[in-house]
Amino acid sequence: MPRITARTVPEHREAQRRAILDATRELLADAPDVEPTFAAVAAKAGLARSSIYHYFPSREDLFRAVVVEALPRWSEAIAQAMGAQDDPVARVVAYADANLRLVAEGEHAVISALAAFSPRAFSDPWVQEMHGQHVEPLVAALRGAGVAEPEVVAELVNAMVQRAGALIEGGADVDTVRAAVRAVLTR
Repeated sequence: MPRITARTVPEHREAQRRAILDATRELLADAPDVEPTFAAVAAKAGLARSSIYHYFPSREDLFRAVVVEALPRWSEAIAQAMGAQDDPVARVVAYADANLRLVAEGEHAVISALAAFSPRAFSDPWVQEMHGQHVEPLVAALRGAGVAEPEVVAELVNAMVQRAGALIEGGADVDTVRAAVRAVLTR
């Protein structure tokens, strides 16, 4: 019989689940081009490989759980950055900067790896809705700044942010890229 390492069985199960999710995320962040196996996740989490199946019957289920945690965290970081600004233009800059900060921290690499390894994890309607909600605060800020066609401009801002993110992931200096994006957005 395995030892329970928490005060209660539910707390123990949640701690085990958390360890599995954290280990998966760390493996993806460290090597986004290598699909984590249950054996690798178990080793990183300090569990037996068979234990993972008690929480996630398949890698698809595990990857979806990581996605379900990652997207709200991303949205919250953007909302906090934008909420700290009063001026609509400053909110647009904060949106771009928050996204680029997350890229620099490796969050985008994790989500990109998950999309490559498990496209079905992103096909869930809730996940698609959550991903789509990332742009709503940007559209609102652009509208507040009096920008004509804020939805179109939001797509263009996102295209610039995505390209800037690719530069960062490719090794470009983070501060230089972030400064360039700020300069473009504040002109």
